[in-house]
Amino acid sequence: MTEIDNFESQRIDSWLWHARFFKTRSLCARFVEQGHIRHNGIATNKPSKRLHIGDVLTIPTNQTVRVIKITGFAEHRVSASKATQLYNEINEKYSRNKEIL
Repeated sequence: MTEIDNFESQRIDSWLWHARFFKTRSLCARFVEQGHIRHNGIATNKPSKRLHIGDVLTIPTNQTVRVIKITGFAEHRVSASKATQLYNEINEKYSRNKEIL
């Protein structure tokens, strides 16, 4: 089995951890529970929410907001270079004061 797979769906907290947006899965779950993640434009607070290929996530990180489109799933946490294969950036990274970084 390959590291990058085309599963039908995956939990949002698992996907965020596998794609290396956070250091631990529990941190991913807490971030989602606090309502910081938007899934297809709607805030979600459920770490068990299922993601599908083509879904869009809005993720605030530090002083930036990233909008990404899901392109794949991984069975486990992968290297940083392989993690970028799990999504496409939809927008440039914008700081919260709207300057392009």
